[in-house]
Amino acid sequence: MSEETELVYDTAKILAALPHRYPMLLVDRVVSFTEEEIHAVKAVSFNEDFFQGHFPGRPIMPGVLQIEALAQAAGILAIESLGLAGTGKLVYFMAIEEAKFRNPVTPGHLLDLRAGFVQKRSRVCKFWGKASIGDKVTCEVNFTAMIADA
Repeated sequence: MSEETELVYDTAKILAALPHRYPMLLVDRVVSFTEEEIHAVKAVSFNEDFFQGHFPGRPIMPGVLQIEALAQAAGILAIESLGLAGTGKLVYFMAIEEAKFRNPVTPGHLLDLRAGFVQKRSRVCKFWGKASIGDKVTCEVNFTAMIADA
């Protein structure tokens, strides 16, 4: 197993690795990663645009955005593990499978994002993802992404 690297991606590196920008950038920090797995964090703020309508009076982060946050973390993992930084390649979603939502995510939480490779190939990768708050799992999913030119 590869040696774990800690706190290697701050905001500037995340912005360099991912094409996403506000309001769609959903990874705030990478805590650690190996060549096979990543641990990132999303700070869930009441100021997020989606809380205005999901749901008024009971703000809950949409499950699909939890999956997007996991996919972005996996994108960083793929860029790092496959040596894609600076190549002009992007990681595109292809499929979402077996998504399960376990607990709600509300403003003020730090959402832990963990993702890893199930299958690693040069053009198509499969990942597992798990989002949680403390010891409570909020979302579990398997997904596929394609590596392609921007």
